[in-house]
Amino acid sequence: MFYGWPILAVAALAMFGTGPGQSHLIGLFFDPMQAELGLSRTQISTAYGSATLIAALLLPRMGKLIDKFGPARMIWLIIPGVGLAAVATGLATGWLYLAFAFGALRFLGQGSLMMNCANITSQWFDRKRGFALGIMALGFPISIAIHPPLTQWLIAELGWRDAWIALGIITTLTLLPPALLFLHNRPEDVGLQPDGDSNAPSQTSGPKLGGFTKAEALKMPAFYILVAGMFCMSLLMTALHVEFTAILKSQGLQKDVAAAMFTVTGVTAALMMPVIGRLLDTVPTKWMFFLGLIIQSASLVSVSLTSDTATAVIFGVIFGINNAITMTYVGYLWPRYFGRRHLGEIQGTGQMILIVGASIGPLPLAWAIDNWGNYDSMLQILALGPLAVALIVALFLPAPNPPAGN
Repeated sequence: MFYGWPILAVAALAMFGTGPGQSHLIGLFFDPMQAELGLSRTQISTAYGSATLIAALLLPRMGKLIDKFGPARMIWLIIPGVGLAAVATGLATGWLYLAFAFGALRFLGQGSLMMNCANITSQWFDRKRGFALGIMALGFPISIAIHPPLTQWLIAELGWRDAWIALGIITTLTLLPPALLFLHNRPEDVGLQPDGDSNAPSQTSGPKLGGFTKAEALKMPAFYILVAGMFCMSLLMTALHVEFTAILKSQGLQKDVAAAMFTVTGVTAALMMPVIGRLLDTVPTKWMFFLGLIIQSASLVSVSLTSDTATAVIFGVIFGINNAITMTYVGYLWPRYFGRRHLGEIQGTGQMILIVGASIGPLPLAWAIDNWGNYDSMLQILALGPLAVALIVALFLPAPNPPAGN
């Protein structure tokens, strides 16, 4: 059996473990934090957004560390860091402390751990990379399906502070042992090739990788088109995750019904991720990217039209497909266009820009509910962004042409 498959299984588990740093979990704490700490919704969203922005600025450095030490070693360090960040968040006393705690969660969980999971998967798979990343990304919808109800139960039973501490302990104990036991940086390091191809080079010959440097990538128009599209996806997906339950409640749904739509979204994404991954391996990348942006826009429009359980389920399914697309594309597009040799550094720079988008995402919706009293108009305005980028993709994005050995 190709050893890449156990690597992939651990990467998928680690992707699930990014939950404490993801919007769909952190957003569940906004109401109890707001009540106890005496903060407005906009103040909470500003703490979250500014922390996410600061965390994003550190990701290029993480990319350099990945290229230097390899994703396996970085994952070993990041997992206990996520656990400690969650425990520390449970001790928050005010806005500034909360911003720092959010920053640690976002940098380590949503940023660094996700980036390393995508990197190690891309290193072990080439021809099957889309499918492998689709499997790896399954950890995200499973998190969407499991973490919100688990978190709500922990908050109800323990209170929001002890719920954070419990999540930190559970995450570390679940992820760290398999990561230490099974992960290796690249197939070339152990005498193998991506996808388990034969005629592997010997370990003594060193890894034979191809790829553009970061400086070369930054001179290519494709880099900026990819960043623009994924910036939109990151910004708007984060906005919907943070305000997911609040939007549906404002549309007249009961709290438990609104929370159940997380499960609809998670199950849909889980079913679609392998399909999206396989399509990435067979359909031209340009048109897959175009389709993803159209579905992102459809998510925003559909939630603004939600009025009952049936329309909420329709939104949940569309948003689940959107999550499957976004989570798979984030790992797939960088090595597809720029190769593996300097993947960490290029990925870190791109990921920084995407998380800047995520840091901004919750603010328009928080402002809309504070000032307009509803989300609908802002959701429909935001839906125009992906449509504009989709037009640019259709007209200008070239086909990928990375160097050999990617």
